[in-house]
Amino acid sequence: MAQYSRIEVATVMQNTGLVPLFYDSNIDNCKQVLKACYSGGARLMEFTARGDFAHEIFGALNKYAIKELPGMILGVGSVTDAASASLYMALGANFIVTPVLREDIAMVCNRRKVLWSPGCGSLTEIAKAEELGCEIVKLFPGGIYGPDFIKAIKGPQPWTSIMPTGGVSPTKENLESWFSAGVTCVGIGSKLIKKNTKGEYDFNAIETLTRGAIEIIKAL
Repeated sequence: MAQYSRIEVATVMQNTGLVPLFYDSNIDNCKQVLKACYSGGARLMEFTARGDFAHEIFGALNKYAIKELPGMILGVGSVTDAASASLYMALGANFIVTPVLREDIAMVCNRRKVLWSPGCGSLTEIAKAEELGCEIVKLFPGGIYGPDFIKAIKGPQPWTSIMPTGGVSPTKENLESWFSAGVTCVGIGSKLIKKNTKGEYDFNAIETLTRGAIEIIKAL
């Protein structure tokens, strides 16, 4: 079961402002990426479960986080149905992120008081998600909508908490545009989880970029 309540997860999302996200089918790679993000100051990670037997990798990774990385909160993304959400929660997922708004996922997560963040693309979807108990809405794909969309949303709904993913990069200019628009936190994938020219993870770069992004966010 989850180690952290949805309120605790939402608080850490707001306080750090950054949710790294990635997927790899190799558990050793996953552990090293997670450790690099943790060393850089991240305290949340979204494991984007997009491969066969991804639940097995997540289960092993979460055990590693609980044992070796105190305070690291692992969640699962790319979840598309309630059965999958339940499976990952049974493996200790502390939050569930979905690419679309699904009421069946809302129900199983709310039942266990686990934070869920649905992908929304309109004010109507955002309002519906909040009616279903959503704390932080995922704007996906963020790059398609942009910061101006968030500014427009925050006008009639200043209480809405938004996390854009897709189109976010760990640069001062990019992060400033999002946070000045009113986001609660951002999700960053490949632009943060860097690989070298050989296609191998650059763990030093990942740690450095993570630390730099968090410092920029705190300054903002």
